[in-house]
Amino acid sequence: MLVRPALLSTWPPEPKDLFGAEGPLVLEVGFGDGRFTAELAKAHPDWCILGAEVSATSVLKALRRMRREGIENVRLYQGTGPFALRNLVPPRSLHRVIVNFPDPWPKKRHQERRLLQERFFRRLSTRLQEGGALLLTTDHEAYFRFALEEAERTGLYRVEVRPPPEAHLRTKYALKWKEAGRAFFHAAFVKVAEDPEPWPPIRRYPMAHALMEGTLPETLPLSKRPVSFPGGVAVFLEVARGEEGHYVLTHVEEEDLTQDLLLEVRPSARGIYAGVCRFGSPLITQGVKEAVRALVRELERVGLEVVQDHT
Repeated sequence: MLVRPALLSTWPPEPKDLFGAEGPLVLEVGFGDGRFTAELAKAHPDWCILGAEVSATSVLKALRRMRREGIENVRLYQGTGPFALRNLVPPRSLHRVIVNFPDPWPKKRHQERRLLQERFFRRLSTRLQEGGALLLTTDHEAYFRFALEEAERTGLYRVEVRPPPEAHLRTKYALKWKEAGRAFFHAAFVKVAEDPEPWPPIRRYPMAHALMEGTLPETLPLSKRPVSFPGGVAVFLEVARGEEGHYVLTHVEEEDLTQDLLLEVRPSARGIYAGVCRFGSPLITQGVKEAVRALVRELERVGLEVVQDHT
């Protein structure tokens, strides 16, 4: 089953509502083609396993694998691990987090993109249950040492360096690196304390649009200059004219969440509608509202006036 955050009525959902059953909750970050996930689910049928993966191709492969093998205790989400951790996992509910062969981002200028940094470990502590643990397996020694140092800096974990479990060496990348003769590194980061700063789910809004009056322009020249707001940025990428109005492809980046969505400007029964197009069921977040506000400001510059503002 795929998890569609936009369709969830509450954040975070209760595991029973998401899985239809109760059991130890496990999050796997970066499940690839799902072969490890499937083995884990079959070895622990009582576990509720949530997988997060950014690659749409990998998600599709894993979904087909789960259906083919009749696995019912796995839910898959296409997106980042931190987003899933923040919005799909209740506080103090996680039994395990599994990170197998994460991207090490080896170049120094890219190291801020690494997942296992101090801030991540601090936030993770708010989602792990007492005694819960993150299990890391990697072939990249420099990243392994980096992760150990970042976790130890928090003072929230007991770090146990161990040989990798055999099951963790049967992932797609592990099999590849094993043939190449690489060494593997493994550690368990066991929660012993919790960061005091709360980490609430991203706030969602019911709508983001404005009703305007005036004449809809034939063309809609929009600047591609980024629109900055606290915690993120939005960019108008492209404008297309449709039968009824204009469609604006918009890129929005916020913490742990990136969305490409359509905004639209079209006549409606109550005036000119400027806001989010339902195509793709985007999450209506603060960043999306900021993008709509920027669009409305551009329309005001070409002579339209706001009648109702729901941004």
